[in-house]
Amino acid sequence: MDDSRETHGPKAFVTGFPVKHSRSPLIHGYWLKTLDLPGSYQAHEVAPEGFADFIVSLRSGSAGFVGGNITIPHKEMAFKLADQPDELSEELGASNTLWLKDGKILATNTDGRGFTANLDERRPGWDRHDRVVVLGAGGASRAVIQAVRDRGFKEIHVVNRTVERAQELADRFGPKVHAHPTAALAEVITGAGLFINTTSLGMDGEAAPTIDFSPMLSDAVVTDIVYVPLKTSILAQAEEQGFAIVDGLGMLLHQAVPGFEKWFGRRPVVDETLRALIIADMEKH
Repeated sequence: MDDSRETHGPKAFVTGFPVKHSRSPLIHGYWLKTLDLPGSYQAHEVAPEGFADFIVSLRSGSAGFVGGNITIPHKEMAFKLADQPDELSEELGASNTLWLKDGKILATNTDGRGFTANLDERRPGWDRHDRVVVLGAGGASRAVIQAVRDRGFKEIHVVNRTVERAQELADRFGPKVHAHPTAALAEVITGAGLFINTTSLGMDGEAAPTIDFSPMLSDAVVTDIVYVPLKTSILAQAEEQGFAIVDGLGMLLHQAVPGFEKWFGRRPVVDETLRALIIADMEKH
């Protein structure tokens, strides 16, 4: 890469703890190169006890960044420390994208937009039905629930081992969201048009419990926000049972688009070359 392009353009970051596993530098580096834009995007690890000071340096400009991405475990603190979080962040209580404007830190959360954009790209029409089942009630499920509710689904059934955590999400996101224990999965999956796994089941190739997807609608879609491996055991089961599947990699790629546009002034495109680049990197590690 041309060093002068990196030196003279806007600087953006991804921060987390740890952050070395992040593929965001590959994504944004690809866009900077293909769009021939000056600028840089780098991983910048910050421990939890240093995050508040990092935000102060970002706001003052001394850090030298125009903005960046926030990943685990800093998303909730980023929301609390931002000067102007938007409505998406307010409801979620978490932000993953920051940018500077007039000496203030603005914040949003692009995870939900990444989730829906991935499905729009890979399986158009995924949102034609009313009922969706969300497996899991952890932090990763929040943006997904918000996104499908805002997309217009009328019934969102959250199934979780600890039903109290699912109920917290129902209380947070409103009357369309219903909480259920794991034992109710077979019942609530009946007639569903979309099934979303937001748990770590099947991550890194681990086995997941057997799920019978047959009571779902025949044109239903099954998706997973996990993308290592690309085809998780949950997706493999659904595909074997004849259902359309969408892997989670596109969510990672599409959630990066709004931030890049804020920092570098151009709206990038998620293309198959970028997808192949990230898959090749996944296969190396």
